[in-house]
Order: sequence, then C-alpha cells, then structure tokens
Amino acid sequence: MTETTSTNTATTTTGEPEPSDSMKAFGAAHKAFRKRAGYTQEDYAPLVGYQPGTVASIEQGRRFPPRVFVERAEEVLDAFGALKGVYKHVGREKGLASWFRQWAELEEQAISLYTFENRVGPGLLQTEAYARGLFSVRLPVLADPEIEAMITARLERQSLFAERPNTVFSFILEEHVLRRAAGEGRVMRQQIDHILEATAPRNLGFQVMPMSHGAHACLDGPIRLAESPENEWFAYCEAQRGGRFAVDPKTISVLHMRYAKLRSQALTPEDSRSLLEQMRGAL
Repeated sequence: MTETTSTNTATTTTGEPEPSDSMKAFGAAHKAFRKRAGYTQEDYAPLVGYQPGTVASIEQGRRFPPRVFVERAEEVLDAFGALKGVYKHVGREKGLASWFRQWAELEEQAISLYTFENRVGPGLLQTEAYARGLFSVRLPVLADPEIEAMITARLERQSLFAERPNTVFSFILEEHVLRRAAGEGRVMRQQIDHILEATAPRNLGFQVMPMSHGAHACLDGPIRLAESPENEWFAYCEAQRGGRFAVDPKTISVLHMRYAKLRSQALTPEDSRSLLEQMRGAL
C-alpha cells in the first residue's frame, strides 16, 4: 500500500496533503446554508448528530462528509437538494488530496473492510521488516527519519485488529505478492508467519488468488472497500502516484461485484493457509 498522493495533489511543508477542491467546495456550501439558517456550529451539531469539531472539519474540507451527514444537513438546513448535488462530485478527482488521512478515519470506524492487492502486502498485514524493505526502495529516496515515521504510523494502524473485534476484515492477495521478496529470506518467513497469525481470528478472512488461475475479475488493479457504521460504502482504487476515492453508488456496486467474483475465484481460506504454510516451509 503506497500511502502517497498524486502529482496533482498540493502538499504543505510538512508533507501533509491539502484538502481537495471538491471537499472544500462542499464545506463552503454547507457553511453558507448553516449561516443562512442562523446556526452556530455548536448549535447545529446536535441537530445532525455529530460533534461540533466534526462539523468544523467538514466545513474546512478536511474531513470527508458521510452520506448520512449530508442527508441530515439537507433536512435541517432546507438546502433544496443543493448539498446533495455538490456531494455527488466530492472525491471524483484523481489522487484525492488527503485521501489516506480520510481512509484511515474510515478504517477506524468501519464495520467491514475489504482489500484486494496485486502489488505488495496490505499495510495492515505488514511486519516492520517488510515495510522497511518497501520504504527503502521508494523513489524519490526517503530520508531515514521519514522512513521511521512511516513505519511507526503503519504499525500503529494494525491496532485496528484488537480495537475492532467485530469488524469484518477480508483480504485477497495475488500469489506473486507473497513470493516477491522485500528483503532477505527471513523477512518473508516472518511476513508469512505474521499473516498466518494476524488472520487467525474469526472476523479476519484471508484468501490467495493463485497464479495458476490465469485471468480473474480484478485485473484492473487493487480494490479497497469500507462500510461505515451507517452502512454507507466507500472505495479507493490506487495506481502509480494517483487513484480515485469513490462514493458514487454505481461505482461501488461495480467494485463489489468484482470483489465478490474474486472471492469465488480465489483459493478457499483453508487452502490459502495451506499454501502459505507450504511457502513458509520452502523459504
């Protein structure tokens, strides 16, 4: 997983992406309707069921507006469908600025998280040594402090497994991802051991798409799907220094269709674990 932004994304001097134009546009529109209705953020927040800080972040374009927030805002502010109209365009540009920060927030709240990877192991399943191997070959070259900060952040995200025992996690990896070394042989042995251990709980599903299968439903690239507590689905599809954050139901429906098909084409969870154990023994 490449936690980076595209070349179209503006960044601050700290490397933190700026809010996207579409998110700032929604925030500005929302703020205008709220002020027209005569509400302060503190007065308004309870009416839509969110904290004042969340309202402020959305209006600043720094937090992705949940669909339920938009629907409640439309009703409370009597926005004539304008907010829903602007919302349709949020997140449509490539390399959505702040995408990873927004995705990390979704991960922390999600009740379902689905991931397909055909490049490298997902960040949630990486060991420190595996992650270090990936960051060490990143171009442009990263400074040592940057690498350490990225590794720390990546490992901290893995606390989700302990903190979200009722979240359904599903991972599907291409077999060649597991066979591509990211360091010495011991690094991959540790990585496979880690995957076997991390995906043992009942709420974690892990499958391998074998190379012997040939063509399959997700050849277009990686897929990430997240379901919010309000049962709203979000998606992110990433490519070289760019990607797309999706909220459009039609787009997400297509990705769901592909992911469901991929599940049927991949090895079963039991056979996937057996393959991992065989690969581990051969290292």
